Amino acid sequence: MSAPWILGLTGGIGSGKSAVAQCFIELGIHVADADQAARWVVEPGQPALTQIAAHFGPELLQADGQLDRATLRQRIFQDPAERQWLEALLHPLINQALVRDLAGAQSPYAILVSPLLIEAGQYRLTQRLLVVDAPEQLQLQRALLRDQVSEQQIRAILKIQASRQERLRHADDVLTNDRDLHWLRAEVQRLHLFYLTLRGGQP
Repeated sequence: MSAPWILGLTGGIGSGKSAVAQCFIELGIHVADADQAARWVVEPGQPALTQIAAHFGPELLQADGQLDRATLRQRIFQDPAERQWLEALLHPLINQALVRDLAGAQSPYAILVSPLLIEAGQYRLTQRLLVVDAPEQLQLQRALLRDQVSEQQIRAILKIQASRQERLRHADDVLTNDRDLHWLRAEVQRLHLFYLTLRGGQP
């Protein structure tokens, strides 16, 4: 069997990327998740965690040696230079982990899902791009319900993510996720049947 082509899946916070990815998983499609890769590269014992602790100070580590994500998030949102330092360290490591994950895919096509697909240049690993889109107000509502963080923090995340216009400019396909899960599943099924007809992500 030839190697599967790679579909990039992205969208802003609260757009419903994870729900869409789960629908594809249920259809038997291999999904490599950049958020999972980002968590793995800073696990205790990974070199990146040692470098983060050396750079930001030992208070970034919890008693059990795990990264204190909430404190780190606060630090990098307050200081863009610190965010850039962290991204320069982590993005190449995350990309390597994703490439390894995708290399093991057995499905007709595979998916790379990432909130920073465009910003981190991960779209270069893909042959086609699906953007999950939603009105900003709906994104905010979903993110507030799910993440238990302040609206201010969510707006800060929205600000560092690519703008809606930028994402849509890169998109080959757009899924507007503003209805219920039953409708979403049907839309993913429709896209899946279309993707099965493609070679290398192109008609």
